[in-house]
Amino acid sequence: MSELVMKYQQYEEYKESGIEWVGSIPSHWEETPVFSCFDATSEKNLDGKEANVLSLSYGNIIKRDVDTNFGLLPESFNTYQIVGVGDIILRLTDLQNDKRSLRVGLAKEKGIITSAYLKLKPKDRLDSVFAYRLLHSYDTTKVYYGLGGGLRQSMKFEDFRRLPILVPPYEEQIQINRFLDYEVVRIDTLIEKQQTLIQLLKEKRQAVISHAVTKGLNPDAPMKDSGVEWLGSVPEHWEVQRFKFLCDQIISGPFGSSITKDMYVKYGYKVYGQEQVIANDFEIGDYFISVKDFENLSRYKVKKGSILISCVGTFGKIAVFPFDAPEGIINPRLIQAKLNSGNDSFFIRELLKSETVYKQFELLSRGGTMGVINISILNEIIVATPNKSEQTEIYEYLVEQQNRFNGLIEKAEQAIQLMQERRTALISAAVTGKIDVRGWRVPDVDSLE
Repeated sequence: MSELVMKYQQYEEYKESGIEWVGSIPSHWEETPVFSCFDATSEKNLDGKEANVLSLSYGNIIKRDVDTNFGLLPESFNTYQIVGVGDIILRLTDLQNDKRSLRVGLAKEKGIITSAYLKLKPKDRLDSVFAYRLLHSYDTTKVYYGLGGGLRQSMKFEDFRRLPILVPPYEEQIQINRFLDYEVVRIDTLIEKQQTLIQLLKEKRQAVISHAVTKGLNPDAPMKDSGVEWLGSVPEHWEVQRFKFLCDQIISGPFGSSITKDMYVKYGYKVYGQEQVIANDFEIGDYFISVKDFENLSRYKVKKGSILISCVGTFGKIAVFPFDAPEGIINPRLIQAKLNSGNDSFFIRELLKSETVYKQFELLSRGGTMGVINISILNEIIVATPNKSEQTEIYEYLVEQQNRFNGLIEKAEQAIQLMQERRTALISAAVTGKIDVRGWRVPDVDSLE
């Protein structure tokens, strides 16, 4: 018996349900097949009278944005089925390939949804919210993936109709709903607080980084006006200059016609692109070129310790090319900046990701294509930098701070995962009769754990 169940009262008498994933149930509960307690009749939207398009997303039925999803929508919604408040929608397709999605949703408004989904309307003996939570608990325990045979990718009502459903007395269903409404809100409130904390920690982490790379670590250092509005004051001994003067070389990747798909081979010199920079992982990727093509494109060879900038649609995605990474070239979606010996690549990487640089990027891109950065823009960006030893000192401080913030964020994320697991387990325990909530009442004093 789980620790969660032990915290609550159990029923006095149980019986075996004969359902593998449920086990024993309260002796006065009934077990009956889907077809005896649900109506699976589907009403098509033939005349297009209903225009409220709904979608099943992460276990919730939500309004679908037909304006921004035009290319993904059918020409006509006449084939969609009409759903009403209290209807339960199940997506029983792609069962073997997708074991992560939540497949059950409860309709809270009238609308239409694709006929590829199964619609169930609970009959009078079954409350719709209880029924939804029961089918949801089957979903979270991955019951549906074992149905329909190993090779079958989807199920229809004919395959689903004999699925066993637990039916407590109606008033008991309502009491279970009251209990779960209260407890789930308590857990969700704690989850929201942790999510807010994570967002605040991320904002604080970025603020610490931005301050360090633009103001330094010494709060008592004499300051001077940088002469640049978005930079403001900087330490007096820092040098203010354009980014191009920090570099020995800045190059873009080869034009598209210089490197084509038919040049790729299974083994050879690696072609690096946005994939590696965005993930900051230079082991991934499987694009290679031959020795001959590498020699022809040697101008675009990646240099150890250089800064690689993703230049299309991903401003702020910047990485330092590792010293132990295999040799290769950059592709057309990267810019490589080879810094001169007076600068620390890791410090400059963080500087380029700062808010002051982003503001300049926005300003310099005005009139051009937002989301695209080029060498001309990079050349004009103004930065303030200390000498290399101070850059390294600042970066080492940033590593410590990032580790501290990342540790706090990880703890909050773990707390969220545990609470989500508790919520799922509590719902399952209540709707399958593992705990007895008939005598439960809302506490006078709310004491969240």
